[in-house]
Formats: sequence, C-alpha cells, structure tokens
Amino acid sequence: MKKSVLLILIGKRKEEAVKVQQILTAWGCLIKTRLGIHDGVLENCSDEGLLILELYGKEEDKEELSRKISLLPGVSSKLVELEVE
Repeated sequence: MKKSVLLILIGKRKEEAVKVQQILTAWGCLIKTRLGIHDGVLENCSDEGLLILELYGKEEDKEELSRKISLLPGVSSKLVELEVE
C-alpha cells in the first residue's frame, strides 16, 4: 500500500491563504483528504497554518501541485510518499 501526502506550511496565512486555496481548487481532483491546522481562535488566531493533504493521481501531477504551492512567497511544501510492504 502506498500513500502520497502533501505537507504545506503557510507562514503568513492571512496574506497567502487565498492564493493557496486558488491553486488547491484548480487541482482539487487530486485531493482525497484535507486537514488544516492553525493555533488559536478569535483574536488569538495564528498567522501560520499547516495543511495536510492526502493525494491520488499521477506522480507528475502531485509533483506539479507541490511545485506550484512552493512558488508562493512565505509558503513551503513537501511531497511525502509512504509505503508499507
């Protein structure tokens, strides 16, 4: 069994979240599971965010999604492939 997970760290969530969302919407057919995490609520809301995506599809499409996300300023991504034999 093999799983592809894309980790996305957003440094300035309030500024970059809309751009990240636009890219994710365009590549939405690759995303099976999405989990978003940021610290705090209401007036204590953090400006950093972490997205964890479980991806399906062609390897080159997953890599291209990761690359496009990484091009945004203040955003980094890492595509992780996990496999159990």
